[in-house]
Amino acid sequence: MASPKIDVIVRNAATGTGEGPYWDNESKTLYHIDLVAGDAHRWNSLTNENEVISVSDRHLTFLIPRKSGGFIAGKKQSLIHFDWENPSEQTILAEVEEGMNTRWNDGKCDTSGRLWAGTMCVEIGTVVPVGGLGSLYSMDLDGTVKKHADKFSISNGLAWSLDDTVMYFADSMHRCVYAFDYDKNTGLVTNQRVSVKYPDDKLYGVPDGMCSDTEGKLWVACYDGDRIVRFDPETGKIIQELQVPVKNPTSCCFGGENQDELFITSSRTGYTDEELRTKDPLAGSVFKVTGLGFKGPENIKFHG
Repeated sequence: MASPKIDVIVRNAATGTGEGPYWDNESKTLYHIDLVAGDAHRWNSLTNENEVISVSDRHLTFLIPRKSGGFIAGKKQSLIHFDWENPSEQTILAEVEEGMNTRWNDGKCDTSGRLWAGTMCVEIGTVVPVGGLGSLYSMDLDGTVKKHADKFSISNGLAWSLDDTVMYFADSMHRCVYAFDYDKNTGLVTNQRVSVKYPDDKLYGVPDGMCSDTEGKLWVACYDGDRIVRFDPETGKIIQELQVPVKNPTSCCFGGENQDELFITSSRTGYTDEELRTKDPLAGSVFKVTGLGFKGPENIKFHG
């Protein structure tokens, strides 16, 4: 691995759980969210300014630009549309799992512009009281929502193989990354199996958000593991590790002018003031890693 350099681009951006980094190469902007606070953030790489808007009182879980304008986002159990200039004016596109104590978690679009997102049980503090309530959904370009798989505990990161024949999906509580056979044309997944199983020791924490690179490898944020790990999804083996200056990195994505910078979000949830002051002062910050020697595919907007 090259000698990477890690810079803080937004210090303590999240008061709760920073998540969902999305690099928009067109505007040279990194979108990211504070899941707990319900805030959307927009960091301008040209001005180094970070703008914050309130979208929800709680549980804004992902944010993806729409090709037609505005954004699609996971808000509690709803998929919503809003415009940055008027975030309080929202249109509900779909709702799932009515009557259940669940919420959306990570979401991402495939190369067809189709949305994929998973659900999980609403946590109490930092504890997920009930496992197995999470499901994996997609939203097609015509707005049709489909449920593809269930019995997950903490639905998390999504990624695809270079040839679009395999989709990867993490479950933090099960401490693994699943692989599915994926049909880009129909948007269907089959043949669920384990791609990456985290080691039994707690050194690596649990898998959280992730992305892929142009060599087809997975970069997975290790929550409670202070690192980003590069896995070979075919063998499940660790190829490289990147230590980060926070205990709880939550997600990552490639971006920058040449798609060779790695952006990382992190969590501030569950810390005491003393721990934040003495043990993890950068918790909740957003980082940019340069000099990795790898590139990633561009993030895809929602085409619906």
